[in-house]
Amino acid sequence: MSDHVVVNIAVQSILLATKLAAPMLGISLAIGLVVGLLQSATQIQEQTLTFVPKLAGVALTIVIAGHWMLSQIMGFTHSLYATIPHLLQQ
Repeated sequence: MSDHVVVNIAVQSILLATKLAAPMLGISLAIGLVVGLLQSATQIQEQTLTFVPKLAGVALTIVIAGHWMLSQIMGFTHSLYATIPHLLQQ
């Protein structure tokens, strides 16, 4: 197994992790922005106020996008297992 193959697998796994984390991070960012604007408008400066909406938003995102995320992880795992014979021949 050459260095190029190892780097390619590492890059693919990092891209997959980024792709899977993006929906949850995006929802968390959007909810934090909205709650921050509401806190600025109402002058309520409670630090823990954003925790529950972010938690609910991330949980809802996992419920909605969980099937897609799991299929992405399974596809990546299947492709890795499929390349094992090819990697052993090198």
